[in-house]
Amino acid sequence: MPCDTLFSTGRNPDLEKNSGEWGCCYLRCWVSVARPENHSRDSSYFYKGHDLSSLLMLEEGGSIFKDTTKHNATRPAEAILGDGGMNSVRLRQWVNPIDGTYGLAYNIQLAKRMQKQGYKIYLDFHFGDSWVDPNKQPPPAAWPTELKPLARTLRGYVKDTLVAFKKAGIKLDIVALGNEIRHGMLWPVGYVDVDIQPTSALNQNFSSLATLWKSARAGVDDALALGVHRPQVMIHIDDGWNITLQQRWFSALTANGVPLSAWDVFGFSFYPFYGTAATLANLGTTLNYIAETYRKPVHVAETDYPAICNGQYNPIPESSEPEIPYTVAGQLEWTKNVISVVKDVPYGLGRGVHYWEPAWLNNTSLGSDCNDAILFAPDYSAFPTMVGYSRKSVNLFK
Repeated sequence: MPCDTLFSTGRNPDLEKNSGEWGCCYLRCWVSVARPENHSRDSSYFYKGHDLSSLLMLEEGGSIFKDTTKHNATRPAEAILGDGGMNSVRLRQWVNPIDGTYGLAYNIQLAKRMQKQGYKIYLDFHFGDSWVDPNKQPPPAAWPTELKPLARTLRGYVKDTLVAFKKAGIKLDIVALGNEIRHGMLWPVGYVDVDIQPTSALNQNFSSLATLWKSARAGVDDALALGVHRPQVMIHIDDGWNITLQQRWFSALTANGVPLSAWDVFGFSFYPFYGTAATLANLGTTLNYIAETYRKPVHVAETDYPAICNGQYNPIPESSEPEIPYTVAGQLEWTKNVISVVKDVPYGLGRGVHYWEPAWLNNTSLGSDCNDAILFAPDYSAFPTMVGYSRKSVNLFK
């Protein structure tokens, strides 16, 4: 089979027993893909993660962190958070950032440091030179703009990135192929509208995205063929509380030839201030549906909660759980509740919660209308040097 054919149309009976067709062309027609339940590592392991992508940037600017439980001793942020129960670190990967921040060399440096301390590494591919999220997914400036060459470039990029981490001695535990890709990725080629009706039109709308995602997934297999440790492959969507979104999205993706065996874990973003429907109960409904339907592990890949939200700069957003205060105690309560929802997912498939950027001292709002959602109280008195004093909420994973 020509190696520019990404997926065969053949059938693999062994894989079909669990998850349908999977024919990845890398030198040979069939690549054996482990069944999800066998690939999810120790089923008793629960990821308690923090996204620390900005940590090197902060430190290079002179920021330091103080541990208020140790007489304000200066300590690395990951040491303080590790004492609070963190066991994994999430890093976002940009393709060609202008100043190198969040790029390959930056992340290899940070991942080496975290792995040395025993933290599992979860790499979040953004497939852009800068931010990508549900509202924007611009492709890297140097990449092609036609589907076929774009797919080939994407495949090679994933392979090369994973091989680079291997050569640096880093074992990636989870890789997310795209960040919050509700509306697709690599726009406009890979854009999707999940609200299109009828279902036939929705499925057709997902065709290019499916081609691109399969290319990224083939890049993982290319890396495995070169000796890379096999990571768990994640699909990451926002609005984890919205069951209708998740039902339509994954149905359309699989209708376009992406087999269930192509990914190992689901990741969902879940924030309290993006609509009053973003309740813990609705999150539970979605995660339970995913577990019952797909029998794969689920993670809350991003969450946070405000420590301060007083309306000083923006109107106070309405919380989906108004009984949980916008305070440090509220941060603890919110996260404990999210963990409880995830752990209650059937079949033991609730496997992790990841708090987004808890140490970002110069971006404390974390994209919300609230003042401060991080886990360190910032001190700007010696700006541009910044000091972060640990709050009680650094212990939210204890």
